Amino acid sequence: METTTIMDWPLAKKLAFRFFFTYFLLYIFFNPNGVLPYVDDVYNWYIQPFHKLIVWIGNHVLHLAKPISAFTAGSGDTTYDNVIILFMVFLAVLGTVIWSVADRKRTGYNKLFYWLTVVLRYYVAITMLSYGFYKIIKLQFPFPSFGRLMEPYGNSSPMGLAWTFMGYSTGYNWFTGIAELTCGVLLFFRKTSAWGAVATLIVAGNIMAINYCFDVPVKLLSTTLVIMALFMILKDARRFTNFFILNKPAAPADLTPHRFKKKWKNITLSVVKYALIAYTVVFDLYNAAQAEKQYGSGAPKSPLYGLYNVKKFIINKDTLKPLTTDIVRWNKIALDDPSYAFLKYMNDSTEYMSTTIDTVKRKIVMYRFKDTLNKYHFKYSKPAKDSLYLVGTFKKDSVKIMLHRDDVNKFLLVRRGFHWINEYPYNR
Repeated sequence: METTTIMDWPLAKKLAFRFFFTYFLLYIFFNPNGVLPYVDDVYNWYIQPFHKLIVWIGNHVLHLAKPISAFTAGSGDTTYDNVIILFMVFLAVLGTVIWSVADRKRTGYNKLFYWLTVVLRYYVAITMLSYGFYKIIKLQFPFPSFGRLMEPYGNSSPMGLAWTFMGYSTGYNWFTGIAELTCGVLLFFRKTSAWGAVATLIVAGNIMAINYCFDVPVKLLSTTLVIMALFMILKDARRFTNFFILNKPAAPADLTPHRFKKKWKNITLSVVKYALIAYTVVFDLYNAAQAEKQYGSGAPKSPLYGLYNVKKFIINKDTLKPLTTDIVRWNKIALDDPSYAFLKYMNDSTEYMSTTIDTVKRKIVMYRFKDTLNKYHFKYSKPAKDSLYLVGTFKKDSVKIMLHRDDVNKFLLVRRGFHWINEYPYNR
């Protein structure tokens, strides 16, 4: 949708603009990025009727095999999210038809196109900044936990493999985070917005590829960011084509802003712009710093922090030998987060357990996340610095477990580090 001095737009261009104008605004309405104050509170209020509507559409219009029960939360690709995309497309098509009939004499939408581009620039910029800060401070991809280090490659999900790959390297997190921050900063300003759109297409395209190829449930959002970036690039498509492909002179971009006739309105707009940018940066930094203390590298660790090997496992007075076919005897237990433990059995099966540790009474309570009724109680002691002794009940059996804290540096992934010189590829 390249803007030109010619006012008359072709019919196809007008139809496409009406559709994308409606669709993008609907998408932002249903997916606010939550930066502005109280946006999340307002969203939680107005989205409730749509939860009921989308469930009704799924049942009575689409006749889905299962009723919609999960809404946008940890996953952004739920059945609800896909149906609401379909709902937005329907509304956009309907809106395009009504708009085209009611406004059929309109020759073009240059001013409206300008303001839509501004809205998209800020929406995408704020989104990219949020992702960037969470990589710079390394919150989105933490270093692999003890449980992840113990888990065989084959047992991890594609998303878990991607998180391990990204989480291993702080440097790569910085690299990708800086790339995302750069996209946001370039999009905030009119003179650099074209390069910001190109950079966003590249960076968001990579994010989209990871989400698709590693089954990360943020496919819809990343795809939309790519589409928005493409839309913003279209106004400079001819210039880019002439310069990069056809080796022709490229006319300078028309960066003239749309101004109001009254000076105070323009001043207010500039104040709001820079206030929004400043607020976004401060808000993201503050939230990232707080989150870093809650679940980042600065988060509290388990009071029994460590990766433990089970040296002796006594159940109902019988000492179980460390046989690899045993499905009862523990092999290892990882205690890094204070709220859960990772158990690995002799047959290599694993499970996470919710954990509460009372350091005063020296007690541990464990239970499966989906079974809060059956709780396993242990008393613990530390006979030596790297030893842990548990006495209690597990799966209705009395157990005594002697453990020894292992050296985490035994994992090649932890100790290998960076090497500038490699005489041979160190691929293990």
